[in-house]
Parts: sequence; structure tokens; C-alpha cells
Amino acid sequence: MTPGAATDAPAGQPHRATAWPEARAAAVRAGASARAGRPPLGVPLARALGQVLAEPLLALTDLPPFDTSAMDGWAVAGPGPWTVREDGAVLAGQVSANLSAAGEAVRIATGARVPTGTTAVLRTEHSRTEDARPGDARPEGAPAGTEEAAVEGAGTGRPLAGAADVLLHALRDVVPGQDIRPRGQECRSGDELLPAGTTVTPAVLGLAAAAGYDELPVPSRPRVEILVLGDELLTAGLPHEGLIRDALGPMLGPWLTALGADVLATRRIGDDAEELYAAVTGSPADLVVTTGGTAAGPVDHVHGVLDKAGATLLVDGVKVRPGHPMLLARLDAASAPGRPVRHVVGLPGNPLAAVSGLLTLAEPLLTALAGGTGPAASSPRRAAVQDEVQGHPYDTRLVPVVRRGGRAVPLRYNGPAMLRGIAAADGLAVVPPGGARSGQELDILDLPWPTDAGAVPAQGACFT
Repeated sequence: MTPGAATDAPAGQPHRATAWPEARAAAVRAGASARAGRPPLGVPLARALGQVLAEPLLALTDLPPFDTSAMDGWAVAGPGPWTVREDGAVLAGQVSANLSAAGEAVRIATGARVPTGTTAVLRTEHSRTEDARPGDARPEGAPAGTEEAAVEGAGTGRPLAGAADVLLHALRDVVPGQDIRPRGQECRSGDELLPAGTTVTPAVLGLAAAAGYDELPVPSRPRVEILVLGDELLTAGLPHEGLIRDALGPMLGPWLTALGADVLATRRIGDDAEELYAAVTGSPADLVVTTGGTAAGPVDHVHGVLDKAGATLLVDGVKVRPGHPMLLARLDAASAPGRPVRHVVGLPGNPLAAVSGLLTLAEPLLTALAGGTGPAASSPRRAAVQDEVQGHPYDTRLVPVVRRGGRAVPLRYNGPAMLRGIAAADGLAVVPPGGARSGQELDILDLPWPTDAGAVPAQGACFT
């Protein structure tokens, strides 16, 4: 085993902390591997906005599906002049009659199916019509009463009076195929229009509809269950007599939902190994997130429970502060017959340390499981840090920051048990071992919700 590598060892063996970048990469691999066996979900177009394609978008038809007119004008056959047919205009959405012989023309609207036998479309503004009787010619669309007599209905799409006696002339050269959008110009049926992993934007919805889709294949939302551990946690009221309020229960569900997960439940479990074992092995979720119990204290049962369940530790401890005693484990199908592979992310019990674990392991795993997009799938944003940031001698530090004047300003309240800093933050700066000097560019982990970029916390003392 190389230093800093993920352990991938049975749960009962001693752990070796994984370097922070390698821990995130291990979480991505775990999510991608679990996604491979998950069938996509068909979602109606109206509900697909913002999701990602689980499969390539293949054209279900040629686009356009038939030869169409690109302009309002005349469908003409052969060289001019042309005799205008008496059966009126060809409109979009109608079945067009054939042009049976060279020398024929029929009025056509933009988007209408071009009649079989059409050589080109002659734009209205590039044409003129005349009565076959001498002396009654005028440019197409010229007002009545001019020196060239008007033909009733010309230029309007209505049948021309005495159309059999009306001739159409081109005012410019006519090139075969002009102003016709040929069938399959944009794509042929079966062509790949967009790759899997593409975010569904309004333009993608339009393309999908044009290509024949009523619904789109998107990854099913990962199902997550949260197990909040500890006898000391209160769900209401003020802390008293050694009891403290549960800060993680109210926070983790909405946070995981913002990451695209379907949170099945948030359950509170005391310091009871048997109850925890039953909850972990019996969960229907794709990912079980636990809080606390990942260290080696007298009531830290997570490692023992995973060992009993036959889990494989992919990450057991990460070289990051806060949040060092976090873990990622895989529950194979053999440990729960009839169920697919599932994962467990064990978060530390301290609130900011739990956030660190959430961003280090849970977010990249969920992102990969849900199709590979989102904050963890792209390169982190970078920003110059405004002030010097103290680092850990050997481990990465995650420090809440707020953007101000184009720079990342570290926030003071960044201890493992503190939430005041992250509540005011735009993101977390990734501080390398040894710290960062003022002006040094650092990776910034964005938060999965809109933030007031550049906003200053109400209390200036929040800054370092």
C-alpha cells in the first residue's frame, strides 16, 4: 500500500489516513462504480430542467423530418417563368400536393413541407407576378394602382384571381435547392446529439422535443439515510446538564438534498452498537451517513459495526483538519443479500468537522452517483486569499471564507465544533500543509446553494 492511498481493507484492520485529494478521488470512484448498475429514470421534459442526461441523446428522427421551406415565397419546379397553380398556398402543418411538371409554382409559407418536384423556393421579395394578358405585370407585393396592374391575392397567400392565367417571374437568379431546408440537414435519425452527462438546459429541452422525445433519461436521485448518533443530543430546548442540541440533524438533510440526494429519513440513535448495526444493514438507502462514533472512544461503534457487517473500508481517516476521523465504506451485496452495493460515509460528530467530511467524501460520491456533474465534478474555483492562513504541519485545512473585493477572506470561527464561520461563508478554502501566505491562490469549495458573494458578516470580528 502506498502512503496516502485509500485503505480498501477489511473494517477491522488498523487504519491509515488518506491524503485529502486521494480521499476525494476514492469517493468519486466509489460513486461511479455504484452508478454503473443503476438504470436511468425517464423524466417528462417539463421536469427535466437542471438534471443531467444519463445516456447520450440520440435523434429519434431526421431533423428536419422532411424538406421544408426556409422562407415565405413560391415553390417552383424547373426554370421560369412559372404558371401559378390555382389551389392556393402550402402552409406549415399541411400535406402538400406535388408539383407535377416543370414550369409550375405554388405559394408556400415558412416551415411548410416542400411539394415533391420542387426545384427551389423563390422568396416573395425576389419575385413578381403578371396576368398572362399583355400589359398587366407588376412586382410581387407592389401596391394596386401603380403602372403595373395588381393581381388579386398576389403576395397574400390567398388564391389568385384567374390563377391559371398568372405567371411568376424571378427578379434574381434561381439556384436549385435555394431556401429549402433539406431533410436531415441538422441530423439523421440515430445521430448522437449530446453526450451523457450533459446538463439539461432550456435549449436542450427544445432540441429533445424537436428530436422526438417526450421524456429524458436522467440518473435516479441517490437515496440517503442519515443516522445521528449519541445519547447526549437534544432535539429541542436549551442545552443543560451535559446535554447539547443536535446541530447536525437539522443541517445534513437539507445540505444533502441540495447536493441532489433523496433523503429518506434522519434517524437519531443512541450509543447502542446493536441498534446501529440494525440501522446500517437494514437501510434501503444507497448511502448511509452517520455522525459521530468514528474515532476510538468507549462508545464509538461505527468501525465495529462495519466490521461485523463485512464492509470494506475505502477511506479510513483523512489527512484534513477539521474532520480527520471520517471514513468511507462499501457494503457489498453479500452483507445484505438481495440488495445492491451500498456505501457508508461516517462523519465526525463535531459540526464543522462533519461539514469537512460531507465535502470531502459525501459530496463527490453523490455527484458521481448522480451522473458526474455539480460542484465536485468540476475543477474547484480558485481565488487569492486576502490574509495569511495558518496551516497544519502535515494535513490539509478547510477554512470557511467569504469573497470580498475578488479575494477570499478567511473567517475566524473555524474550530471543529463551530458553525458560525461556515454559516457566514461563501465556501471553504483548501489550505495546503504548512499554510498559505497572503495573496496565494487557493482552491475554493463552493457551497451547494446561492450565496451573497462579497457580503460582509454582520459582526466584523468574524474575520480573522
